[in-house]
Amino acid sequence: MARVLALLARSNDTDRFKKRARRVTSSRMLPPRIAHTALWIAFLGAIGYAWWAGRKPGVETANRFGFTLTEVSHERGIDFVHRPAVFDAQIAHIMTQVAGVGAAVSLCDANGDGWLDFYATQSAEGARNALFVNQKDGTFRDLAGGTGLDDANHPSEGSSMGSIWADVDGDGDQDVFLYKYGYPRLLRNDGGMHFTDVTEAAGLHHWGNSNAATWIDYDRDGKLDLYVANYFREDVDLWHLKTTKIMQSSFEFATNGGHNHLFHNLGGMHFEEVTDTMGCDSTRWTLAVVGADLNGDGWTDLYLANDYGLEELFLNREGKRFELAKGIGLDESSKSGMSVALGDFQSDGHLGVYVTNITAQGYLMEGNNLRVNRLAERGWFQNVAEGQVADCGWSWGSQFGDLNNDGRADLYVVNGFVSGNKERDYWYDMTKLAIGAGELVEDARNWPPMDGRSLSGYERSRVLVNQGKMHFVDAAEAVGARDVLDGRAVALGDLWNRGVLDVVIANQSDRLLVYANKVEPQRHWIQLELVGTKGNTSAIGANATVSFAGGKIVQTVMAGSGFCAQNDLRLHYGLGDADRVLEAEIHWPSGAIQKVTNLRIDATNRIVEP
Repeated sequence: MARVLALLARSNDTDRFKKRARRVTSSRMLPPRIAHTALWIAFLGAIGYAWWAGRKPGVETANRFGFTLTEVSHERGIDFVHRPAVFDAQIAHIMTQVAGVGAAVSLCDANGDGWLDFYATQSAEGARNALFVNQKDGTFRDLAGGTGLDDANHPSEGSSMGSIWADVDGDGDQDVFLYKYGYPRLLRNDGGMHFTDVTEAAGLHHWGNSNAATWIDYDRDGKLDLYVANYFREDVDLWHLKTTKIMQSSFEFATNGGHNHLFHNLGGMHFEEVTDTMGCDSTRWTLAVVGADLNGDGWTDLYLANDYGLEELFLNREGKRFELAKGIGLDESSKSGMSVALGDFQSDGHLGVYVTNITAQGYLMEGNNLRVNRLAERGWFQNVAEGQVADCGWSWGSQFGDLNNDGRADLYVVNGFVSGNKERDYWYDMTKLAIGAGELVEDARNWPPMDGRSLSGYERSRVLVNQGKMHFVDAAEAVGARDVLDGRAVALGDLWNRGVLDVVIANQSDRLLVYANKVEPQRHWIQLELVGTKGNTSAIGANATVSFAGGKIVQTVMAGSGFCAQNDLRLHYGLGDADRVLEAEIHWPSGAIQKVTNLRIDATNRIVEP
């Protein structure tokens, strides 16, 4: 009622209703009783109009946030539905949990034409991955067939879980590493939309169970190295189980997951494993990893989000070794890390960190972590997550990006695990199981059957709009993001070269969604397309700080971000009402520092490493 009265108070149409009512009641032609009735009819009509105006979907609120999202996948030629893997019948009773991942999406420029394409994975036996190629007319076509990118899902080889794209061989086009439950694939881009499988020759044909990987140049030699994180142990073949003791040993401090691996690039698409020498292994059930310089020393570090336990940061010590950072604020509580995203959410030139976890009212209150980065100055992170930022339900993929071009990094978070029977819930059984530890939990036979029940299902995405001063507001309903599918991966990029960040979401066992973004036209922006010259032409690991009247914002070029996703490699900066950029300072992966002025706003600026 308060909303209706507020609308009444400022509605010109309501004023007209009142004036008309006064004219009717003042007429000598109407008896007092009829005039009184007419007044009430007019008043109720005004209330009805105000209620209707207030119900129009998010008009007033969306304008306040400065952008709207419209789901356009079908009309743009994208009808892709993820099909999950089916594993050994011994774990059929919890199949929807164990096979609850695999929907992934990575933005890339597969044909090098300057327009974003994207690669989406399938997981079911025989299901084909898709490469949606931008047709430059607003539509996409799946052209994966015949390229070497589509046929990747067989029980003898495994199921696709995600991909990372970068120029690995230094020839100027984007190659791809496909990580899997099973044997991964390294696919060399030969040009002309043809990719060659070079996995075995590269020394990467090793069975694993991976949900995460990233390209980094950890020793700054100009060649991209590869970090691969495994979830289940490497001796686990989910299609042919020798034992059902495959699950975590604890819901809080599990360390019996698969090993992580670092492969050093020797050149010519050849790699050697250097994990033990470099000291960056983990068996904490890693679900996501990003590579970036987080302490400002010029060397790319590794940040891990781990299920059933603590996050981990491996600091790069000048390319000679990695050191697991301790006492920096990551161990204040154990969590269920699903995703890790980096962004300068304070617009102060520091990369903050967002790690998603699980919150289920009445059962589990872990909360997501939003970490202010003070490593360079004070040697620690501060978790400032609260309210809507902390509680996004069962959160999976997340990304930072300035969705309304106002100069502040917003957060997009996708949520939900298993959407089954709405009337029957699995959470009670899950909490009983979580009390146990060791062999009780580790053996999948002891897990209660899902039996079609929901587990944090039907949860909508969150669009957390940055209001400044570390305050975010969930605007998903207002701006048009209303899907309640089981989101896994979310990626942000300028799909149609309009100067806005569009949204692509991969949903588990459901359709892929594309949200076209429309931003208020008076807001300015700038994009940087960084091109390296020391072999790493994709400039993976480069930091670029843009200074303008509204502050300064740093971003990093990353191959892989969030959960099973990759964003546009071009760096997008909203400028709000600022009509010029003072300077861009670029720290290249090679260690070179470049300052650039006279940048064009409302345009993509291509900057080549000197």
